[in-house]
This record gives sequence, structure tokens and C-alpha cells, in this order.
Amino acid sequence: MMQIDTSAAAFVAGIVTSVHCVGMCGPLSCSWAVGPKGGGFMRSTALYHSGRMVSYGAAGAIAGTLGAVPLAFFQHGAGMVLPWLLVLAFACVGLGLDAWLPKPHFLSAGLRRVQTAAFKMKSTLRAAILGLATPLLPCGPLYMMLALASANGSAVKGAGFAVAFGLGTLPLLFLAQTQLHMLGGHLQPATMRKVQRGLALVTAVILAWRLRDTLDFGSSEAASCCHAVN
Repeated sequence: MMQIDTSAAAFVAGIVTSVHCVGMCGPLSCSWAVGPKGGGFMRSTALYHSGRMVSYGAAGAIAGTLGAVPLAFFQHGAGMVLPWLLVLAFACVGLGLDAWLPKPHFLSAGLRRVQTAAFKMKSTLRAAILGLATPLLPCGPLYMMLALASANGSAVKGAGFAVAFGLGTLPLLFLAQTQLHMLGGHLQPATMRKVQRGLALVTAVILAWRLRDTLDFGSSEAASCCHAVN
């Protein structure tokens, strides 16, 4: 049976989600970049994304720890549950259902306070703090992926899953941060949503096809699917 590396799937989810980030959240993610471009700009960019990876890893570790107890009730733990949850997540994004997911808007107030304080600091420190505050963004796909991190069943795997997702968002988001003005006139939010949903649906179909053998719960292959997660 073909195996699914859920870290790789999380990375792909990051790429798909970053299409949304470029179209919808690009200006917000660039809010720290108020100075001229150059060595300082690139240093601030690196600190911003490093802060994002640290905060994603911490949030993923917490989610993985919280999910360990519920997963104990499943015979094969995360190995059986997580890959199909990923299929469901991609399908939700592809069908636009992620827009209806509940968002903890109370976090937005915390984000505004962090932004207000950060803009009183030097650019490098501002970038790092805003990167660390990324999980406070009112972003449905982000919260969905952090919820999936809980299905990894441990702090280490949850952190790895969340960081892999964050790394997937990095290329397009970095492009938006360095070429925002150029991209702004060519990439409209409606177009980016269509691209994101198309990529998500294709990914959901591919993952479901690779996992099709796990639906035969009476076979010995289904019993071995617990090895599908690295």
C-alpha cells in the first residue's frame, strides 16, 4: 500500500493556503516592512518568518499534546485518522467551506495590542514579534491546520506538522512581501480564491486515491495503515 507522509501533506497544505495569504493577508503580513529595502529588510524578513515557525511549532506542540488522549480511543491512533482528516480539510478548502469555520475572534483584540506595541519598536524586533503573533490572525485555514495538528497524537509530531505547514506558506508569502506592489495589480482576491480551491480539490483527490486501500478495514493492509504517518 502507498504511504502518506503527513508532514509532506502539511507542506502542500501550506502552499495551497499561501495562495489565500497572498490575495487576502499579504498587506497584513507586510505591515512590519515600513523601511527601505536592503540588508535590514532581508534581516527583518528572516526574523519575521523565524518567529512564525517558532509560534507554529509551539501551537502545534500544544495541539498535539491535547489530542493525544482522544486519539488513544482509536485502534490505530493518528495513523488511521490523520490522513483522512487531511483529505477532508483539503476538500473543505476546495469547496469553500473553510469560510464558514468558526474563528476565535477574541484573539484579534490581542493581535491589535501586539501590533500597536510592536510599531513602537525597531524594525527587526517589530518583525520578530509580529511573526510570533501570527497564530492570532483570524485565519480559518490556519486554525483548521492547527486543529489537525492535534490528530498527530504527540507534542513532537504536532509541532513538526505545524512547522511543515508554515514552511509551505513561506515561498509565496515571501514573494508577496518582496513584490507586493507588483503583485497587487495582477492578482485579485477572487482569482486567488479560485486558484486555491482548484489546488485544494486536486490535492484532496490525490490523497484520497492514495488512501483508498485503507477503506477495506477487513484486509491486512488496513491494519498496517498505522505506519502511514512518519
